[in-house]
Amino acid sequence: MTTEEGPDPRPAQEETGKPDQPPPAPPTRRRPGPVTRRALLLGIGAAGGAGAMYAAMGALGLAPREQKRDFIAPRPGDFSLTGRAAAKVLILGAGVTGLACAYELGKAGYDCTVIEARDRVGGRCLTLRGGDRFTEIGDEQQVVRFGEGGYFNAGPARIAQWMVTMDYCRELGVPVEVFINDNAQAYVYTRGMKAPIRAAAYRADMYGYLSELLAKATNAGALNRRLTRADRQVLLDFLAEFGDLDRRTYDYGGSDRRGYATPPGVQPGKMLGPVPSVSEVLGYDLPRALTKTASQEQAAPMFQMVGGMDGLVRAFAERIGEDRILTRTKVTRIDTLPDRVDVTCEGPDGTVVHTADYCIATLPPHLIARIPGNLGAPVVSALTAAQPTPAGKIAIEYDRRWWELEDKIFGGSTETDLDITRIWYPSYGFFGERGILIGYYTIGSAKDTFTPLPHRERHRRALTQGKKIHGEKYRTGVLSSASVAWTRQPYIEGAWATFTDPGVLATLRRPAGRVYFAGDWLTNLNAWIAGSLESARTVVTDLHRRVLSQ
Repeated sequence: MTTEEGPDPRPAQEETGKPDQPPPAPPTRRRPGPVTRRALLLGIGAAGGAGAMYAAMGALGLAPREQKRDFIAPRPGDFSLTGRAAAKVLILGAGVTGLACAYELGKAGYDCTVIEARDRVGGRCLTLRGGDRFTEIGDEQQVVRFGEGGYFNAGPARIAQWMVTMDYCRELGVPVEVFINDNAQAYVYTRGMKAPIRAAAYRADMYGYLSELLAKATNAGALNRRLTRADRQVLLDFLAEFGDLDRRTYDYGGSDRRGYATPPGVQPGKMLGPVPSVSEVLGYDLPRALTKTASQEQAAPMFQMVGGMDGLVRAFAERIGEDRILTRTKVTRIDTLPDRVDVTCEGPDGTVVHTADYCIATLPPHLIARIPGNLGAPVVSALTAAQPTPAGKIAIEYDRRWWELEDKIFGGSTETDLDITRIWYPSYGFFGERGILIGYYTIGSAKDTFTPLPHRERHRRALTQGKKIHGEKYRTGVLSSASVAWTRQPYIEGAWATFTDPGVLATLRRPAGRVYFAGDWLTNLNAWIAGSLESARTVVTDLHRRVLSQ
């Protein structure tokens, strides 16, 4: 970002000195004279303590009323606001965006209060562990019963190494580990297959046959108008290597790239066979299994936070201070006025109107649109245009890690055209006794058969579908499960939000009076933690510039 500044290199110093003790009384009485500032402060300190004395010093202009030095992170990040300010800011929503806004503004001296309707922070960055309880819209409550050390990233689960999320994990001391996003040892299964096949075999066959077809088309002169003779030879050499073709005939006949029926050791391995026909391979029709890691967002290696993706959320909340985060507090009205913002809330103490100089609304846009107030018709219309995306996951805990023991799968995912879409294998706890895998991860409404179901039916259907890939063991040794349907999560109602008309985002990237909007939905990294962080940085920079210019 062009608005980002490096951290201040000056070391932070604490002012922890105690006021001087008053001198002993003189032995003789003297005529009283004028009271010095030093004597006054010593008297205030003796009566009210160091805090009272320091406040008096501030009133007399002898001490700063606020901290003037910049925050120095445990591991400096690549972003900080330049200059200090003392405005009061209300932040609506304690998801990643809201917490990042409060964290960055707090470093620059702002008085921030975060308001959250749910009983926990994190929003969609939700990690569930044994003992957790949560209720979906429709009043079905689930109690999570995972064993010690097990967890379920119901929301975000992975981080690309180039994303700003990694910088915040470094700055806040949140450890990360490798997330296995792709695994050739996992399976591919579609209803056009006789049985599941390993991902390695699917890729080898598809790349092999595509290479064969293109090589033979090249030799037949189909590309003569596009390629020179030298280009054609370079292409043929590439295709022979890429598809593992016979270099004399350019035929694909399979190779050890497909994997082994019996792995090699002292004796040569026994390769998989027979190789299916080109028609059969094309009939699998699951390009996602070949392209899911092609984008920069999902290119290997990827990472996850050790112990759960809420590690960053907890680190933010700790730095902000729990006294500045109001949970179980629902926003019922937002009014932006010439000199302030009034936010009406319903919380444990009843109806309360919170007043601040500015407000940052990080709630899902389709929910902000429902809140009464005076944001203006164009803004409300733009917010209403948001379309929440349905998505859901189920985590299934087993008494043994059979996918490692029997299938030799350590992390990654099996891709299918079934309504479960995919099965994710855990990237942590290898060689442990218990294990938790993701039995489905569905996105979009086209095949969303799970959201309308109660949890017990989601559980049953996930096991039935997973059995088609892994056999009866998939339904054996199940200890517990938990599922989340994001459109049924109170105060969230969607995994993320999209806009069919990107033009409306220009309206929401500007403040509505003293109310700013922030969230991953305002970025090109929608649905990623990094999008939330990038949006937070942009908004706090804009707000800070405005404050300093006044």
